[in-house]
Amino acid sequence: MKAIVQDRYGPPDVLELREVAKPVPADDEVLVRVHAAAVNAYDWHVMRGDPYVARLMTPATFGFGGPKAMIRGRDFAGRVEAVGKDIDRFKPGDEVYGDLGNADGAFAEYACVPDGAVELKPANLTFEQAAAVPLAGTTALVGLRDLGKVQAEQRVLVNGASGGVGTFAVQIAKWFGAEVTGVCSTRNVDLVRSLGADHVIDYTREDFTRGGMHYDLVFDLVGNRSLTECRRVLTPEGALVLSGGGVSKGGSLFWPMGLIIRGQVVARFARRRRVILCTVQPTKEHLAALRDIIESGKVTPVIDRTYPLKDVPEAIHYVEVEHARVKVVITV
Repeated sequence: MKAIVQDRYGPPDVLELREVAKPVPADDEVLVRVHAAAVNAYDWHVMRGDPYVARLMTPATFGFGGPKAMIRGRDFAGRVEAVGKDIDRFKPGDEVYGDLGNADGAFAEYACVPDGAVELKPANLTFEQAAAVPLAGTTALVGLRDLGKVQAEQRVLVNGASGGVGTFAVQIAKWFGAEVTGVCSTRNVDLVRSLGADHVIDYTREDFTRGGMHYDLVFDLVGNRSLTECRRVLTPEGALVLSGGGVSKGGSLFWPMGLIIRGQVVARFARRRRVILCTVQPTKEHLAALRDIIESGKVTPVIDRTYPLKDVPEAIHYVEVEHARVKVVITV
């Protein structure tokens, strides 16, 4: 089968389209014929081994000279080709979607997926739309529902509202009944408003940390403001949820993990204006919950561009340096 393979860390040109052996599912795995896969910021971080400290802090993903998994890509959607002997939830031909996590392997014609990382895809989505959901949708769901404990009529601010996670966060927060403010650039104001945001702040014209408004929950997906700046716009009982962010700066020691590390310190001591770190591993329960929300018509994935499998290096370059909005998807 064809797959995008990486042997060493570096820029997009370290990625190669190669012929590799078709995988065989283990007893608790599903073999999926991949029809679409999504690009995430995670992919360029692993591709480059950036930030360097991640190679020490997350050894399950990062090796010394290159990533642990040879084939890139984690989000996928496709049809079940075969199932292991312990699988009784699926049968060949089922349309599914999921997230391979740090095992990677979605930028390929076939992928073996553990039972706990795959679900029937939303019936009202194409494969391309479904592939855009797992990691970004789960991050938004967990950050708002499980960590942020969002409630109806609360004020929620999403910094990075036009990105992959941000577009889901705006819609999911509205689904919970919150009053949502999205922060984005000028070109994305109309997009964020169309997703249901009650208020949109153009960060090129207005600093949300100095606007005088206070929020019950700030979901920071960019990492471009300090903890002090973000916490000062919280209500006394409010929470700041941090989830990575940013574009490639050509190699860094800590960024964006520097903010995450500082957040870990503050989170230990802050009792008011709390800081919460959002780390997620999508599960079948998350995928099922997202499917239900999407099939209700309340949340719709938005795709910026699609690329064929051979152009994965170009797609990742676009995501890592050009402020890609919403989701970028690979067709296989």
